[in-house]
Amino acid sequence: MATATISVEEDQFCCPVCLEVLRDPATIPCGHSYCLDCIEDYWNTAKQRDQYSCPQCRQVFKPKPLLSRNTVLGEVVEKFMKSGAQHLAKAEEVKCSTCKGGNIRAAKSCLVCLESYCVAHLRAHEERFHRKAHKLIPASDQLREKLCQQHDMLLRLYCLTDQQCVCSLCVKERHRGHDTVPVGEERAAQHKKLKETSLKSVQKLRDTEKELRYVIRYIKHSTEAVVEESERIFSKLIRSIEKEGSELKEKLRVQERVVVGQAEEVLEMIQREISELKKTEAELERLSRSEDHIYFLQRSKCLKFPSRTVEMPNTDALTYLMYKTMRDTLSDLNGSLDETLSRDFSRVSDKVNSVKEGSNTSEKTKGKDADHTEPRTRADFLQYFNDLTLDSNTANPYLSFSGGRRTVTTRYEPQPYPNHPDRFTSWAQVLCRAGMAGRCYWEVEWAGNGGVSVGICYKSMNRIGGGSDCKLGHNSKSWSLDCSNKLCFFQHNKESVSIATPCSSRIGVYLDFRGGTLSFYNVSDSMVLLHKEKIAFTQPVYAGFWVGLGSTLKLCSP
Repeated sequence: MATATISVEEDQFCCPVCLEVLRDPATIPCGHSYCLDCIEDYWNTAKQRDQYSCPQCRQVFKPKPLLSRNTVLGEVVEKFMKSGAQHLAKAEEVKCSTCKGGNIRAAKSCLVCLESYCVAHLRAHEERFHRKAHKLIPASDQLREKLCQQHDMLLRLYCLTDQQCVCSLCVKERHRGHDTVPVGEERAAQHKKLKETSLKSVQKLRDTEKELRYVIRYIKHSTEAVVEESERIFSKLIRSIEKEGSELKEKLRVQERVVVGQAEEVLEMIQREISELKKTEAELERLSRSEDHIYFLQRSKCLKFPSRTVEMPNTDALTYLMYKTMRDTLSDLNGSLDETLSRDFSRVSDKVNSVKEGSNTSEKTKGKDADHTEPRTRADFLQYFNDLTLDSNTANPYLSFSGGRRTVTTRYEPQPYPNHPDRFTSWAQVLCRAGMAGRCYWEVEWAGNGGVSVGICYKSMNRIGGGSDCKLGHNSKSWSLDCSNKLCFFQHNKESVSIATPCSSRIGVYLDFRGGTLSFYNVSDSMVLLHKEKIAFTQPVYAGFWVGLGSTLKLCSP
């Protein structure tokens, strides 16, 4: 039966922590393997205290897994190392320097004679120099590199001052008074230092990878929010233009009906006169057949023929007014609109380009963000003020707007809102139009005995029904601060946190999307923090409000 051979590389048996061949390999629950000591040391670091995760895939384990040597993997590694050592010895085989032909493998090398000897010549060497201190080492073809170039003595020591290998005579001469240690001790220290540097480098790369993934997700979410807001604004602009065009068309039709009506009245009068004229012509025809001259002269005096001139509508002036003047006016409007859009689009384009250029200096921006501290005073917060707009398509029918749709109140009777898929059907809630994915701050004022909820949610939060999945703060897709005259709570996913500080009538909300924080404040010069929540946002969020019966909520201006 043929024996299958498997080709493996040394990298497949390396520990991802120390980057050396596995020693006492241990396999953790996610399937990755490490040196038993390496993974224990990693989990004992301060950063990993009470949190045990895989250095590669970041899977977290609770409680700490019980580790033991993977016997099968250990045996495979040992066999690989033996075969690798044999191959290495074969590749670095040193020949005897004395044997003629040089085909006999050397057993030892002498650092004094700088020669390598097979077993037979090694015996002769020992007999010849048995009274002299000739240093023998395992066979090597790099003997000169192990000796001091000045004294031809073995490099046994390492000078920490000059960072180089030295012999015993060097220590007494050029390196007198320097800090020296045996080369074996320095090797162990350097090896440990390199292991630590490697571990830190790997960890830094992992952290950088994680940060880059977050930045990519943040950019996508921010772009999605901006695109959505731009579509809303352009849709509104198109609707405004269509409305103005419709109103202008109606005005032109009204003018048309007035002028045409006047012309039709004159036409109707002319037609009546034509009818009367036909009767007169018939009477004239009848009199013309009479042979009585006296009768003709007497009766013809009664015949009347209209002679007045009818003033015709000035069609030239009307055509000029309705076409030339209107065309010029609309042309001017189109040019003005084009100029305005071109100017504003250039500003928007410059903003986009500045963001693009800013991404090319991400390290500087990152350093700036790192130095940026969270706002403290109200003036600091107002730098990030976001002027919100309530979305009437999401408002519950029992909510009533006032103050230019900036104030909302819960009524006893439903309002005649049209059906819309985004509308909350049961809870007295409303969302704002634009999604947010950056640093944003807004303020609200509230009053009444019914209380209010101030929060944020994902756009995908359910709207239909009276379950908790449709109530702000009572599901995994929303967060809210519930305010009343006596109590104050923070709500998320059916979990409630009681807040000792009473809510004031003016609440400030600060969102740091990238930093992953949501904070609520009693608004004053010092800004009293009510609650701060750490959140790993996965998509843009929308400001939302619940208004209790008898309560009123108002969006504040800066």
